[in-house]
Amino acid sequence: MRNFIANLKEALGHQVTRINYLGDWGMQFGLLGTGYQLFGYEEKLQSNPLQHLFEVYVQVNKEATEDKSVAKSAHEFFQRLELGDMQALALWQKFRDLSVEEYIRIYKRLGVHFDEYSGESFYREKSQEVLKLLDSKGLLQKTIKGTAVVDLSGNSDPSSICTVMRSDGTSLYATRDLAAAIDRMDKYNFDTMIYVTDKGQKRHFQQVFQILQIMGYDWAKRCQHVPFGVVKGMKTRRGDVTFLEDVLNEIRLRMLQNMASIKTTKELENPQETAERVGLAALIIQDFRGLLLSDYQFSWDRVFQSRGDTGVFLQYTHARLHSLETTFGCGYLNDFNTACLQEPQSVSILQHLLRFDEVLYRSSEDIQPRHIVSYLLTLSHLAAVAHRTLPIKESPPEVAGARLHLFRAVRSVLANGMKLLGITPVCRM
Repeated sequence: MRNFIANLKEALGHQVTRINYLGDWGMQFGLLGTGYQLFGYEEKLQSNPLQHLFEVYVQVNKEATEDKSVAKSAHEFFQRLELGDMQALALWQKFRDLSVEEYIRIYKRLGVHFDEYSGESFYREKSQEVLKLLDSKGLLQKTIKGTAVVDLSGNSDPSSICTVMRSDGTSLYATRDLAAAIDRMDKYNFDTMIYVTDKGQKRHFQQVFQILQIMGYDWAKRCQHVPFGVVKGMKTRRGDVTFLEDVLNEIRLRMLQNMASIKTTKELENPQETAERVGLAALIIQDFRGLLLSDYQFSWDRVFQSRGDTGVFLQYTHARLHSLETTFGCGYLNDFNTACLQEPQSVSILQHLLRFDEVLYRSSEDIQPRHIVSYLLTLSHLAAVAHRTLPIKESPPEVAGARLHLFRAVRSVLANGMKLLGITPVCRM
């Protein structure tokens, strides 16, 4: 989703900075540090860091609920991190470095890149400055428990109170987000800052933006939260907990099996890469067809269905049109007359191509990819009809050239639209 928004804004002429903001600080690292000291294995950490850290985290959470001394150790470990203890920080740094390496490798398979890997840890010191600033403005209130809060209601409505400091003086997610927003404004002087997270964080961002405003930062009005829904029922062969790499491997495997069973599949130089690109297209189109905010039930069968409005259909259309260009391109591309495009099928395609800019603008206005998805699926259907009814091979050179140029324009717009969605078009499948 973040990739789509960044691609779209860049296509519309904006300068975009892509920041992957990691949850790399907080009490969960107290648990993880303690858990690793109890249950961790260096070999497992090096060979599969994300999997091993997840296993350790699950185990230590279970232990912490049953044994108060484990919970106390986790709390103490996080306090040591906040106070800059070298040993605790060295272990945390190892976890972070190995995780980021894995993220970069997996995102590369997705065709996603970030300009900056930031994180909550960057703001552990600056969050203390934010607390001092809130205090100096008279916005910080201490509770009986010793925590510090900001009251956003003016009448002590509990749902409008945001906790910004624990009783031991350590920062929270909200404090670090306030520090991060202020730092990004100083660094980038942005026109708009878009946060893309699941819809469960809607209230959190409302509070963060409100606090920034009452602190006197007018640019808080230019901060925007784009929430997305939950995908339900996504399971891979490895079980209920879904790792992104497992999903990518499953996509590739299932698509290879599908391609092997289809008689029209071409001999490919790199079938695994093609399978992954086509499979990812199928996954992205299923994800982007509806409203981003809506939850939906995931189905592998629906993702890979051979008929209907799917990512596989888009990729197949692109490959088919590319094949036309390679077959006839040399003979006809120089000799054509657009006045030959009089058929209703040609006119429908030309009219639809003219709408591309309008669809991009609409998607940018409400940050919804479904407009582009719908546009590309309609374009592919129009291209399929034209492919059947407007032959090139037996037509006069002028007509053949005009039709080939029309198909080339369709393929170009289709490719550009797919790339905006994060799909890499394939030329053979």
